[in-house]
Amino acid sequence: MRLDNIPPMLLVIGLVVLGGFAFAKSTEEQRAQLFRTLRILAKIPVGIAKHNRGECEPFFELLRGRSRYAVVTLAIVALNAMVFVLMTFGQGRLADPATLVAWGANFGPRTTNGEWWRLLTASFVHSGLMPLVINVAALAQIGLVLERVVGRFAIASAYVLAGLCAALVSVASHPVVVSAGASGAVAGVYGLLVACAVWDSFRPTETPIPLPVWARLAPAAVVFLLYNLFDGGVEAMAEFVAFVAGLGSGLVLTSRTASREPERRMLGIVSASMATLAVVAAVPLRGIADVRPEIARVLDIEGHTVPGYRAAEALVRKGQIDAPTLANLIETKIMPELGAATDRLVALKGVPPEHQQLIADAKEYLRLRYDSWKLRAEGLRRTAAPLRRERSDVGMAADARWRDRAATEHRATQLMLGRAEGTERASLEALARLKPPSIGDVQ
Repeated sequence: MRLDNIPPMLLVIGLVVLGGFAFAKSTEEQRAQLFRTLRILAKIPVGIAKHNRGECEPFFELLRGRSRYAVVTLAIVALNAMVFVLMTFGQGRLADPATLVAWGANFGPRTTNGEWWRLLTASFVHSGLMPLVINVAALAQIGLVLERVVGRFAIASAYVLAGLCAALVSVASHPVVVSAGASGAVAGVYGLLVACAVWDSFRPTETPIPLPVWARLAPAAVVFLLYNLFDGGVEAMAEFVAFVAGLGSGLVLTSRTASREPERRMLGIVSASMATLAVVAAVPLRGIADVRPEIARVLDIEGHTVPGYRAAEALVRKGQIDAPTLANLIETKIMPELGAATDRLVALKGVPPEHQQLIADAKEYLRLRYDSWKLRAEGLRRTAAPLRRERSDVGMAADARWRDRAATEHRATQLMLGRAEGTERASLEALARLKPPSIGDVQ
């Protein structure tokens, strides 16, 4: 068995049991040696942290002198936490796509049909505690430094616009997948941080970020990167685009001033330019179809047409109505409904690739079912239509010819009804392939 096929929790339990077994079989001297080693190892990160804090403190004092509080960073962190708490006490499971969409997550058919605000709100919605903690911890660590370096408006712009870019990429690549989380927006803030590092390499600034600070920021960045690569949240391409957006805008914003806090005019120009690019990118995405309502109607057709037909068929057997009346029911009630459903499917525009096969199966079912009902109606009318015999047709030869004609008509009618049965079975096989699409997986 390959290790990547073993559930992570089972692997952890197995390692714990194995370690416990090894500990139980060890000698007292080996156990003492183990504890001494663990105490030494535990002191290493503590010592490094104390030393690093001492080296970073002058830089942090300088930042606190520039701005006592990182208001924007704390506000974004608080807003993410508040939304998560409200979701926890609200209805529905946190990881349920419907719950996420209800709280503002990004979902192509909703976003591109008038709910464009989801491109912004998706950066404040999380599907679980772990992604919230990872994203908020990373943002808090870099934001408390970066906001005092580049200013409040710059970091707010980087967070919002990077999140917007990530959401657009997510809609474009996976339109029927629910995407939520701040990882794209945080990636954009990291891009802004890297832009500061780039300019530090080329020219002196008033607040160069010292190497010990970079060392302090690195572990959280590594955890953020690894978690979001393998978490399956906002996809890696969306996060990469958000990072590039933050990097590009950061290189422009921090390029003209030694203080690295951009002028309001430059910040407005860059923000407006990125927002304009986002609008241009969003235009081709307009009108992604939500096929769920139409598929639900198709799935419901069989459930309310067949019982009505069966009830009328029972009345025919009892002699209360005749076969033409039953055929008329098919032609005036059932077939028009199938035709209307087909017209609605044909009229759908912007069907995402993930649902095109679903629509094709639905159309096939409707076509076959329409043909089966049409054949059945014709067969019913043929069974009720008497075979006319001319008065001049008398004699044994005429009787034989009439019987041959009657037999031929009967065989044709039975063949037509048999074709109706076969077409009905084929239509039901197509219907069995139809499953009501969910609101989408979570990304």
